[in-house]
Amino acid sequence: MSSLPLAGKVALVTGGSKGIGRATSLKLARDGANVVINYASSAAAANEVVSEIGSEQAIAIQADAGSVEDIEKLIACTVHIWGRIDILVACAGVMKLNELDSATEKEFDETFNLNVKGPLFLAQKAVPHMSPGSRIILFSTTLAHASTVTPNYLVYVSSKGAIEQMTRVLSKDLARKGILVNAVAPGPTATDLFLEGKSEGLLKIIAGFNPQNRIGKAEEIANVVAFLSSEQSSWVTGQVLPVNGGMA
Repeated sequence: MSSLPLAGKVALVTGGSKGIGRATSLKLARDGANVVINYASSAAAANEVVSEIGSEQAIAIQADAGSVEDIEKLIACTVHIWGRIDILVACAGVMKLNELDSATEKEFDETFNLNVKGPLFLAQKAVPHMSPGSRIILFSTTLAHASTVTPNYLVYVSSKGAIEQMTRVLSKDLARKGILVNAVAPGPTATDLFLEGKSEGLLKIIAGFNPQNRIGKAEEIANVVAFLSSEQSSWVTGQVLPVNGGMA
């Protein structure tokens, strides 16, 4: 019998090919889970993660995590291959930066489709294939509570506020099925997407907002997702866990 904490579990990670999603896919696999790595467009990045984990333990499935039709296909394919879902991680997201006067309906819809509609219907379609003890893990942001938030995060932070309320309500709804629902709220994290276009000077300023004077690592976020996926979190539900090194 395996001593790995997630041995025999099936995990589905949306946005699982890059950044925090990639680190999460790798961590859950190291802990013993079979992992479905969902990706939107970069098959090469997803296949690289599958290769690192091993094809006997991981598969990559392309789907738009903001489309209900694609979500249905993603769930159906996962269940066809692995038979069930034990851990659902809604990591896919988009961050459009606009203040009120420059916000557009198109960017609002793109943000809420992927950041809010997607996780809600992902949970809806997955729950019939989840047994008691299963986990759903959503993603918010430290900016939903930080005093350092700037006006151009209006639409993005609004979408993450919706995720926090979704977490709270879903945890009550799914308690009857024995499914635990939590969210992780990372602070600034050194992913390719976050680092792109930022100068060393700007990164130093951002790091200075944190009492530890650094930017977080994707692996540090993944470790918390792994905890929430494990039996060690059996009395944690309906919570939003800031993972930000003490940034306020």
